[in-house]
Order: sequence, then structure tokens, then C-alpha cells
Amino acid sequence: MVSTEFKQTLWKSADKLRAQMDAAEYKHLVLGLIFLKYISDTFAKQQDKVRQMVSDPSSEYFISEDPAEFAGELEERDYYTQDNVFWVPQEARWETLRSKAKQPDIGSLIDSAMTAIENENSSLRGKLDKRFGRTELGQGILGELVDLISTIGFADSEKSSDLLGEVYEYFLGQFASAEGKKGGQFYTPSHVVKTLVAVLSPHNGRVYDPCCGSGGMFVQSEEFVKSHGGRVDDISIYGQESNPTTWRLAAMNLAIRGIDAKIELGDTFHNDRHKDTQFDYAIMNPPFNVSDYGAESMQDSHLWKYGVPPSGNANYGWLQLVLNKLKPSGIAGIVLANGSMTSNSGGENEIRKQMILDGVVDCMVALPTQLFFNTQIPACLWFLARNRTNGKYRNRKDEILFIDARKSGALISRKNKAFTDEDIAKISDVYHNWRSVDGNYDDIQGFCKSASLSEVEANNYVLTPGRYVGTEDIEDDGILFENKVAVISEKLKSHFEESIILQERIKVNLKKVGIDI
Repeated sequence: MVSTEFKQTLWKSADKLRAQMDAAEYKHLVLGLIFLKYISDTFAKQQDKVRQMVSDPSSEYFISEDPAEFAGELEERDYYTQDNVFWVPQEARWETLRSKAKQPDIGSLIDSAMTAIENENSSLRGKLDKRFGRTELGQGILGELVDLISTIGFADSEKSSDLLGEVYEYFLGQFASAEGKKGGQFYTPSHVVKTLVAVLSPHNGRVYDPCCGSGGMFVQSEEFVKSHGGRVDDISIYGQESNPTTWRLAAMNLAIRGIDAKIELGDTFHNDRHKDTQFDYAIMNPPFNVSDYGAESMQDSHLWKYGVPPSGNANYGWLQLVLNKLKPSGIAGIVLANGSMTSNSGGENEIRKQMILDGVVDCMVALPTQLFFNTQIPACLWFLARNRTNGKYRNRKDEILFIDARKSGALISRKNKAFTDEDIAKISDVYHNWRSVDGNYDDIQGFCKSASLSEVEANNYVLTPGRYVGTEDIEDDGILFENKVAVISEKLKSHFEESIILQERIKVNLKKVGIDI
């Protein structure tokens, strides 16, 4: 695990070089270079391994001591591709670029290196950023950035992909914070993703995200499988992203971790690239309250089983799209703005009612404020299930679980909160116990409540957890109220008396210097 101090130092140094460039533009330069450094280091590490093999007389790979033959053997692609190491041509290797970092054409050289890597590795074709030659960074700054990223020694780490993953994740978060409201639709804080994944528990099957951003949902899904002793090959990854730049980020983010994913470029509403595929799990954080999703051309869409969403808000479009993509036993977790739980505009209340009556709303979680870097809009989690009577778990068709997690989380900065591991475990455990046939579930006043559909109907189909869970019980300390008042009154009296004495002392001291008040 890389130290927080190292990540912070690296970020501060990189950010210092940004000058007047927007974080939104700068992040692609930094993250692109980090990716290039990683695959180059990984290649170099594999080359050292090959060098040892072919120079060892006892090895079956040993060759003659002829220098030319030896050098040629080190460049045999099969030694690299057989171990899933990206082939990096000579001109694209980090040390080659670093040696030319101070040249005025270093930006163009990096672009050429990216092109060469794409040409040699089909899985990366069209997915690497090539804007270094057009950067607005001042003279020499790009070279300084190359020198800075050279301090990350991926080849020195036993698990270099983990190291890169940590650095990459940290930088994504920092850039999202720096961009504020202008950026960050691509970024979901890892602790929110972990919460979604912990609840859904994707052990095997197909995992889908129709607006996958930088691919964080998939990373955490695979981490979940590994942490529970499963094989990552037991899940298949499918996603789609409409923004070409963000799509490239996702491709790099998954490639550095060796995650094989089918991530397509395109607008999921209008050009579904996984049209004939259904999924066991869907995990998504769509852009909140987006109004320009092309609703006018989708009025007759097959997606709108529960009603046509309003043209000015895609929230209920996303919910219905993801339900349509699930297998009959599938389950989905979606991050949406809080307004989705109560909205009456554009017929959203009727769509919500029909979804509830059809039994597809499984669980609602209210989130604390300050969880997201790029928006202060309060958010919630929707958990949907196509069929809650399929025998896989307990029949929950006439119930909805409500969890109010607004008091959870801890401050990680002046502006932002994050769920702790304990917070995530508490939410997921409550859900799993509630869902399980033999689960040990009980309502917790102020935190969770299993509400009947009749209760939800009585609340006009509003899904805000606070409506159902009640207020937290306050522990009685056994002291009578009258006694508490007496103690407080006595303390106030004492403070007032001290204040009067202090005022008199100040007057005396002021009088000594000629000030009479």
C-alpha cells in the first residue's frame, strides 16, 4: 500500500506545475503520463526477467553469448504477451522519453509514443490520450512533469498494479475536487462505490454500468470478488460511456489493473451497444437531473414500462433503462439525487408509484451530504430487483427496506465526508439480513425500517427513508429534568458573576491609563 504522504506529495507537486491550465484539461495529461510510466515499468520488469532466463546456462531459454543474438532475444514479443504484459516499442519506453524531457518537442514525442503503443496493442487502440503536443503548459513544464512522474517506481513494487491503482484513484479524486461542479460526472467516490458493491455482492455473473465514467464500479466489483475468496473470472464486465475522453480514462483505469472489460463508446439511451445482453448486476451513478438526454425522440421507447419520463429530467429514464437490462433475477444499485424519491413533476410520482406497486423497488438509502466532490446536491441509493419472489432470497414483494444513513460518515476534509468501513458494513449487513430467509433482521429506530406497501401508500408513495425510520432513540441518563435545569442554572449564575468581576477589573486597568468608562 502506497503511503498517503507520498500520494499527497505527488499531487501537490503535480498541481504546482498546472499554472493557469484548467484541472479538467490537465488531468488527462497527468493520468496519461502515469499510465505510460506504468506500462513502461511493467515492460522493463518483464525484460529483466527475460534477461535472466536467456543468460542462464541452466535455463531452457539460454542462448549463445553473441551480443547481437542476445539483444534480439530480449525484443521477442512472445516473452511479454504470454504474460499479459503490454508490448512497448523502444521509442515509447519511459527512459527514452525521459532522456528527451527537456527538448521543446517532448509533447509531440509523447503523442508519437502513445500512437506507437496503440498500434502494438489492439486492446488499447483509440483509447490513449494524444494531446501532449497541443498542451498550453509553459516551456519546460511538461518536461518537469515527466521528471516528477519518474519518481513513481512501479517496477519496484511487488504488486505494481495495486500501487498504480491507488495513485490513479487518488488523482481522480483530487481532480474531481479541483474541478468542482464543472467536472467530475465521471467520478464516484470509492467509498460510495464500495457501498453499492457491498450491498449487491456481485460474486458471479455479468456486471453492467450504462454510464461507466472512469470505471470505478468495475474496479470495486473485482476487488469485492477477490476479498471474498472468489475468482475474478467469475464475473464479466460490460459498460458504456458517451464521453470519448472519459471512455479513454475508463479504458486506462481498467487496463492498468488487468481487468478485461467490454466498454463501448456511445449514448446508451440512443445507441445501446449491449442491446441483446441482459445482466445479473447493474451499478451506476448517472449524471444527476440531466435535462438534455434527447427525450423527444424517445417518446415511444420500449424502455418506458412504467411511464414516459419528463423531457427535463432523465432520472426515471435511467431507472427504467437499467431495469430493462436486468435478467429476471437481476438486481441494480443506482446513485440519484434526493429529489427522485419525492418528485411530483412531469409524472415522476406516477412512474414511482407504478414501480412500487410492481414490486421492483427493493431498498432505499438516504446518504449524508458532502459525499461528492463535484456536487452538493443531496443523494440517495436506489436498489431495484426485477423479481423479488424468485426463490433466490426471501419473498419481499410487499415490503421495502428504508435505511437512513444521513448521520453516517466522517469528515475527511473541511468540505467532504466519507463512509468508513464500519458504515459500509452496517448498511450492507442490514440489507443482507433483511433479504435473507434466515437473516437476523430487526428495525432500528432512526436508522432502518422494513415498511409494508400499505405504509408506503399511506405516505403517497414517497420513498424518503426519514418518513419511515422515525427518530433515533435518545439514551436516558437517569437524571431528572428538574435536576438538569438546576445544575445548568447554577453554572450560568456562576459565569455571570465571574463576568461582572472581570468587567470591573478591566475598568480599573483602563482608568490607570486615562480611560474612564
